[in-house]
Amino acid sequence: MDIRASLSYCGVSAQKARLVIDTVRGLPAKDALNTLQFTPKAVAPAVYKLVASAVANAEENFGLNRDDLYVYRITADEAPTRKWRRFGARGRFKPVLRRASHITVILRDKE
Repeated sequence: MDIRASLSYCGVSAQKARLVIDTVRGLPAKDALNTLQFTPKAVAPAVYKLVASAVANAEENFGLNRDDLYVYRITADEAPTRKWRRFGARGRFKPVLRRASHITVILRDKE
C-alpha cells in the first residue's frame, strides 16, 4: 500500500532539494525524520513536515504503524520559474530566476 504526500511550489530549487531528499530515500520513516531534523539545509524543515504529514496520513487514514513505514520513493521536480529583473548600469537589466520545486514522497509498509 502506498501512502502519498506532496508539497507544491516549495521556494527552493529542485537541485538543492535533491541534495536533502537523497539522504532519506530508502530509510525507515522514523530514521528519516531524525535525519531531517538535524540537517542544516534550508529545505530540510519543509521535507521534514512533508514526511511527517505522510506518516500521519498513514496512521490516521489507513491504521498503519509508524514503525513499519519506510520511504519508498521521494522526488523533487521543477516548478515554474518566476522571472524578475534588476536594472544595472547603462540601462541594462540583469535577469533573476526564482526557482521553485514540487516535492513528492511515497511511503510503504514493510511486509
